[in-house]
Amino acid sequence: MNSPPDIITTATPREPDPDVTGSAGREATVLQVLPAVGEAGGVERGAVEITGAIAGAGGRALVASAGGALEHEIKRAGGEHLQLPLASKNPLVMRANARHLARLIREYGVDIVHARSRAPAWSAYFAARATGARFVTTFHGTYGTQTWAKRTYNAVMTRGEKVIAISRFIAGHVHRVYGVPARRIRVIHRGVDLARFDLSRVSTERVVALAAACRLPDGVLTIMLPGRLTRWKGHSVFIEAVALLARRDICCLIVGSDQGREGYRSELDALIERRGVSGVVRIIDHCNDMPAAYMLTDLVVSASTDPEAFGRVVPEAQALGRPVIASDHGGARETLIPGVTGWLTPPGDAVALAGAIDRALKLDDAARRRLAERAIANARENFSKDAMCTKTLDVYDEVLARGPRPDHR
Repeated sequence: MNSPPDIITTATPREPDPDVTGSAGREATVLQVLPAVGEAGGVERGAVEITGAIAGAGGRALVASAGGALEHEIKRAGGEHLQLPLASKNPLVMRANARHLARLIREYGVDIVHARSRAPAWSAYFAARATGARFVTTFHGTYGTQTWAKRTYNAVMTRGEKVIAISRFIAGHVHRVYGVPARRIRVIHRGVDLARFDLSRVSTERVVALAAACRLPDGVLTIMLPGRLTRWKGHSVFIEAVALLARRDICCLIVGSDQGREGYRSELDALIERRGVSGVVRIIDHCNDMPAAYMLTDLVVSASTDPEAFGRVVPEAQALGRPVIASDHGGARETLIPGVTGWLTPPGDAVALAGAIDRALKLDDAARRRLAERAIANARENFSKDAMCTKTLDVYDEVLARGPRPDHR
């Protein structure tokens, strides 16, 4: 797979640690902490998936957050949700959260505290120190590093006994910016639920129903850019590329909620009108059936102008055999094989993106079948949810095997 020169490649795969044995982590009580579980973003979805893995392996899975719509999914996965105002960045609230978490650690006999976001990580770090619980973090993004204060705030995510990076790109960032040695970093790519993103499980009825809901015209090629409406996702680059194609036999869907960014949505609407593609480009606020949405499309685009820490769009689309074009930076370099499962284009380059879209749409049936087979194989072999969960449990095993379980009583 494509690996840029500035990323860590020694963190994983790695040689087994001769001092680490056993499977204590699979039977441990693990407390994951994150701000809230109100939406199915990468942090939240990962917490639910790891909850299911812990419970399935015989452990006890706890999730502490400010709550939200995914609480029922945590329970359905076999976990327990504990409500605390962990989304707050108020120092007094964070200090109180640390005390509450320490109490919960002792009450539930927590072995490992797994922090997934910065504000709750500070509270969790001090709670783990006060109780002797083990502390693990997952570094989900590059965050902002413009000032000393930001870097100091972010640095709590490097204080885990093991720091899980969701891509080699992120591992390189953690090593380069924060000086974390490779021996403490474990690269665990985020995983795709292959049971959900499976060609054989997406019925024709679901695809037809979604096509009708989106008012797709018959007989046109469909291109989709999934992703919430935020500027760095590259929606304007995509719109400019579509305008350069000057085609009317395509339908381009931007699928994602503006999450209150009404001004940005208005900018995109205005750009679509100004570039004369209002009959071609549509913004779909939300989609509850992303597997069917991918199956609707002839091509999937990820046009992010900033590097994706991982970027689930690429492996999800590949799992369903869709051709993908992505920006040539960040996690996409690890998930997409150029010329084999898709194409990489320079970030922010509408001309290059238009050229790649044109090439992709000209693939004949045989070439599309070959690409689909290779894309599905890449997703299944390298980016499955099961692999992500297994590797995370391995980290728990590794941490706990270094010493006896702390006495929380």
